[in-house]
Amino acid sequence: MAVYFDTKIDPEFKDSNNYFIKWHRDSRLLAVGSFHSENGGSINLYNYFDTAVHLTESVIRNSSAPVSIDWHPSKKVLAVGWESGGLTIWEEEGNGKTQIEASHQGAVSVIQWSASGTRLITADNTGVVNVWKVDPKGHLQQPPFSRHEVKEPISQCMFKPPPPIDPTTDMSILARAAVGGDQKALDMFSWNKTKSNMTLNSGPVESLCCYISGTSGGIYNINDAGECVLMFKADGPVRRLLFYAERSILVVVTTSFMLSQYSVSQDGSLLELAKVKLSGRPQEADIIWAGKDLIAAATGESSVRLWDIENSDNFTLSLETQAGFQASENVICIAYNKQTEVLAGGTSLGNVAIWRHQSIQQEDKELEWKLQPSAPLEGIIKHIEWGASNLLGIGTVHCAYVLEEHSMVAHSSSQITAVQVSPAMVWVEMHALSSYHQVKTDIQIKGVCVSKEHMTVWNGKTVLVYDLVTDHSTIKQIGTFSSDATDIVISQQNLYLIEDGKVQVRTFQGTVKQMLPVSASEGEPCCLNANGNFLVIGTTANFVKVWDLTRREARLHTNPRSLKDFVKFYERLLSAKVNCAGSKVSILLNTEASTPVYPVYIWEIETDSVQYFNFSSGRGDQDDFKHSDADSMTSAERASAEAARLIAGRYPISHHWDAVEPRLLVCEAKLLPEAKTVNSKLLTLSLVAPTVKAPVRNTVEVMIVSLFATQECGVILQDSIQLSQAFSCLIAVEVPFFYYVVKSDHKEEAKQIDISNMSTSEMLMSGGSSSPVKQHLAMRKTMRDFAGLEAGDENSRKAMMDFSYYLAIGNMDEAYKAIKLIKSGSVWENMARMCVKSRRTDVAAVCLGNMGNARGAKQLREATKEPELDATVAMLAVQLGMLDEAEQLYKNCSRYDLLNRFYQAQGLWEQALDIAKVYDRLHLRSTYYNYGKHLEAKGDFSQAILQFERAGTSKFDVPRMLFDDNPTELENYIMQTQDTHLRKWWAQYMESLGEMETAMQYYEAAQDWLSLVRVYCYCGNIDKASEIANETGDRAACYHLARQFESQDNIKEAIHFFTRAHAYGNAIRICKEHGLDDQLVNLALLSSPEDMIHAARYYEKRPEHKEKAVMLYHKAGYLSKAVDMAFKNNQTAALHLISGDMQDTTDPEIVSKMVQFFIENNQIDKAVELLVKGKKYFDALDLCVDHNIQISEELAERFTLDKEEADLSTRNRLLEKIAECAMQQRSYHLATKKYTQAGNKVQAMRVLLKSGDTEKVVFFANVSRQREIYVIAANYLQTLDWRKDPEIMKHIIAFYTKGRALDSLAGFYDACAQVEIDEYQNYDKALGALSEAVKCLSKAKMDNQSEQEEKLSRFRLKVELVKRFVIARRTYDSNAVEGVRLFEALLEENGLDQAVRVGDIYGFLVEHYARLENWKAAYAGLEQMRSKIPNLNMSYYVNSKTVERIHQVLDIPLRKSLIEEEQDEGEEVEEDVAIYN
Repeated sequence: MAVYFDTKIDPEFKDSNNYFIKWHRDSRLLAVGSFHSENGGSINLYNYFDTAVHLTESVIRNSSAPVSIDWHPSKKVLAVGWESGGLTIWEEEGNGKTQIEASHQGAVSVIQWSASGTRLITADNTGVVNVWKVDPKGHLQQPPFSRHEVKEPISQCMFKPPPPIDPTTDMSILARAAVGGDQKALDMFSWNKTKSNMTLNSGPVESLCCYISGTSGGIYNINDAGECVLMFKADGPVRRLLFYAERSILVVVTTSFMLSQYSVSQDGSLLELAKVKLSGRPQEADIIWAGKDLIAAATGESSVRLWDIENSDNFTLSLETQAGFQASENVICIAYNKQTEVLAGGTSLGNVAIWRHQSIQQEDKELEWKLQPSAPLEGIIKHIEWGASNLLGIGTVHCAYVLEEHSMVAHSSSQITAVQVSPAMVWVEMHALSSYHQVKTDIQIKGVCVSKEHMTVWNGKTVLVYDLVTDHSTIKQIGTFSSDATDIVISQQNLYLIEDGKVQVRTFQGTVKQMLPVSASEGEPCCLNANGNFLVIGTTANFVKVWDLTRREARLHTNPRSLKDFVKFYERLLSAKVNCAGSKVSILLNTEASTPVYPVYIWEIETDSVQYFNFSSGRGDQDDFKHSDADSMTSAERASAEAARLIAGRYPISHHWDAVEPRLLVCEAKLLPEAKTVNSKLLTLSLVAPTVKAPVRNTVEVMIVSLFATQECGVILQDSIQLSQAFSCLIAVEVPFFYYVVKSDHKEEAKQIDISNMSTSEMLMSGGSSSPVKQHLAMRKTMRDFAGLEAGDENSRKAMMDFSYYLAIGNMDEAYKAIKLIKSGSVWENMARMCVKSRRTDVAAVCLGNMGNARGAKQLREATKEPELDATVAMLAVQLGMLDEAEQLYKNCSRYDLLNRFYQAQGLWEQALDIAKVYDRLHLRSTYYNYGKHLEAKGDFSQAILQFERAGTSKFDVPRMLFDDNPTELENYIMQTQDTHLRKWWAQYMESLGEMETAMQYYEAAQDWLSLVRVYCYCGNIDKASEIANETGDRAACYHLARQFESQDNIKEAIHFFTRAHAYGNAIRICKEHGLDDQLVNLALLSSPEDMIHAARYYEKRPEHKEKAVMLYHKAGYLSKAVDMAFKNNQTAALHLISGDMQDTTDPEIVSKMVQFFIENNQIDKAVELLVKGKKYFDALDLCVDHNIQISEELAERFTLDKEEADLSTRNRLLEKIAECAMQQRSYHLATKKYTQAGNKVQAMRVLLKSGDTEKVVFFANVSRQREIYVIAANYLQTLDWRKDPEIMKHIIAFYTKGRALDSLAGFYDACAQVEIDEYQNYDKALGALSEAVKCLSKAKMDNQSEQEEKLSRFRLKVELVKRFVIARRTYDSNAVEGVRLFEALLEENGLDQAVRVGDIYGFLVEHYARLENWKAAYAGLEQMRSKIPNLNMSYYVNSKTVERIHQVLDIPLRKSLIEEEQDEGEEVEEDVAIYN
């Protein structure tokens, strides 16, 4: 709950008129515009911190009235437009004021900054629009960037908002997350982890596009370049321009309340989407956004109208008299706070209406907004606006106000509660006397404290002290003094105040009696609390000090304790409270970022240790780490676990010790925000650490949790209850009562809650007069454990408290001792109720026995058979009348079947059906049935019928329900329903009564054609019966009619209807009896095989119908008989048809007979097909070979057996047989496939080689991955022209390598080398190939070692000779003489021609001598070549021109045989075999 403190800002001059106010967006600067008839217009600036500080040196003055003002979005720069057309820019830095007079000729009606403040739009009532550029310091750059005249006064201006910020790439958001330890955010800032395409944004991109509107309805767009374009004309003057950023929609509202929506494209163009007429009075309407997609309008009525443009819905928020508003009061202006979701409105009578939006979704949208009590001011409110820090600025006719929100304060002690009801008023309620007082003060109250006899209120400047007279009939002020106290408590006759960073003890008149010392190292006091004779003080340095107040002067009860010694990883102390014995101090902590800390810590003074209760897990420090298996838990442990799960996922927001019981601590725990990331460090203790946050099981916002804190057992959960919606918070606990503050909008609900806690004589009294209870602002509610003991003595309360404590710790012996002397049945019932919360069914059984509740004890005993503890406890709750608890328990254990029965027992049929539909569909029909029985008992037959239909029992239950008393209604129901069963039943009933016409109508409605035909036949109308049977084709009806015709010897009609009834046997019988042979065969073909055989035997006896007998035997599946008759009667066509239907199950003898028949008739393909069907595959293959029948792919597949049909060896033999046949028929690919399927891949490869399909050979070798196949494939590839295809050469090398045939690979390299020498004279490549050959042969493992050695030595010799040739040729390039010598020495080597062609050496020498013009040596070389090489082709080694030149110079005749035409070498093929290069 909150109240609003108002601060009045008086006008600078008396009789000034305030027109408007404007808050700075990020600071507490407020600009107030006013006009005085003599002193002119002015803008006064105020800095608000608790009060408005006038910046007197910053007043902006002008002779004319201010018309419009606007703050720069980030800098403290204010733009003011005057009625005279002037423009003033005020800057905080240097208090500078810049006057711009010549920019406008009329009143400056519009001033608008862009989102980042780089542009400013000013417009006047003559239609002049100026666009100004703004430098980074906020200075306007003159002249204007662009100037436009639109020929109509400007009324509205709106910049298009920037696109929303992506939180995953925004630098500021990521920086904050990285500081908080978010690893993903840290990765985004790491250069080595950031994705290359990820761009970090430093902020929103400003949009410089804006829209302006005129009083004539014109809508204009000013783009980034400053150009102004008329977009369209509205239906009338524009009242408001709004932009719906989520969908990029421009909303235009005219003065006639016509709302139009336009889609905004990237270039600023508009497309109309929708147009709607709004209701309300459009004159001077104030229209704003009030949420994501809500538009709110104040139209001078007593309500605010809201439109949901997303869902096309609307509703109103009205002023209510119970909130302090009058019936004649109207809302003039409104403002919406986006951060707090609060809508504020100013009224015609000077009140401020506050509507606070609730997060709970409601079907009626009005219920989501709660009207707060009115805040009364003086004068008609003309303008209202929210500012920074949730400050609300208000402008009235003659002055301005600032409203600041404060939490409403309350305090309770000694059965007296004080609650603030307005800024200056306190409601004091004496619960023991059921009386109240209203205390009005002259200060705005910020704090209140009460004791048994006194009360004090303060506001940070003044303290007021009141005396509560002994009989509490009156309250009078006994003291007042000035003090800047931030917190005050009363104990006995003293006030303890935190003021000026210290704690002082004062009298009620303000005299300082004592100062409680707090050293500098201990920090400054930040909180204090008194309970009984003890006072606790908490400091900013996280120290806790406890004082004993029993003596005249307070003295330390124990040494100061620093919480840092016990609790780590938190920032500040939130509050500390001491118990009545001064033995324990409870502590709430908070972080610097106000992140909730889950435990409440308890300092045990005697042992100087810290205990805690973790609201995240719902457990205390002694069992926070227990994770027992559910199956191994005892009933007490399960009860504890269930209770912990109910409150898990919360954090404490307040804590209170009982005034008498030192063990009892009560906390208010709030549900954790689901989206908040939890830092586990907040949970860590120096000794032990609470567990991390547990999952939330329910959505109860606030719970009241009672704890027992003892030195022996730690902190134990005693009870937990939900905070009622009627209460705002818990303020105190005094056994046996909780004390709450009542919400202002739930007073009636709170009154109903309190009826059980009040006697009929309790009334509220004021001034000594009594009056009936009308309202409560504070309320006490009896603790669940003490129900019935409100007026009990102290011993009974103590016994109950001990019982509750021992029950919580599981000590049943002591629990029984504590209550054994209590005889009251209500007390035993109350203890049984406690067992529902503690889930102690064993204790509950004893309590029920003492109560004499035999039925409840029986039901509890039977419920213990349920596997879930909560289901058993729920039954206990039912027996005790705790229906809400029972319902929640059934939900907790997911026993929706029992919950369904529970709802049914209460008559809550809607809830029962909802549960059955969603969670208990197994019992959905039974639920419908039970509901129907319930409605039947109530006499609501129409609804009962509906439920019986849903249950699927209407066929029985509806006639049962209506037959005796409402036969007419039953007949109407049967006529209306489409249920054929009921119609047939009613027809039978009518027939039994002899009403044949009615019976036939219902038979026809039920489509019971048999009964209808039967009745017609009975009535003698056989023609109508025939018509119905023919139209419907109903078999039963046709059969009945056929029997009727047969009995009348109408054979034709009898056969017809027997046929339609599919009673072919009867039709065949009649045909046989009457010799109708032609019809018989057709009927037999339609009939069953047995009937076909009977008909075939009939025809077999008639020679003229032998072919029909064969056909019928065939169709009936009696093939042997059909074949015999076909052979006997030489019916070839029939044999062909029969063969097509033969299967592998056909008698082999018949198959052989048919095969022989087809062979004799030269129909070999038919014979083969028949053998295949008979699975005589080998015979079929032999037949194909003998008669040269081509085996196709399809036929081969039919030959192939499935793996499940035969053993592997038989299947493989058959496949190889197929492959052999295919190979003989030159179907090499088919043969390869079958050999592969048989697993004989080597033979498959050999067959594939015969096809010559090189591509498939290579593919098959690669897939087979067998050494032998690799070698075979390589050998095959060598037979091809591999010299011209490098790919084939690579395959050969790869296959020999994979097949490990290194000797063959060596031979191939040798062949490659020879090709390089013979065809290309490339000895370098040849040397590489020979080297590879030597390597391969060295690694080979040949069977004949001597042969391997011989080949290896031969290869090595070749390598040596080729290598010498290559060296000689390379040497020649650098030293010709040495090269020639090496060539000549090489010619002397034996076996040279095996590796090097002698002609190449001689040709090289001849060319060498020719170049030196040593013609004789050259000729000698030619002669030696001729003698060494037989059949010499000279031109192959020496250029023919060189040969001619040698003979010409030496004058030697050249024989024609020596002259050979140079052969065209063509294009040289470059063989790049990487392996030997």
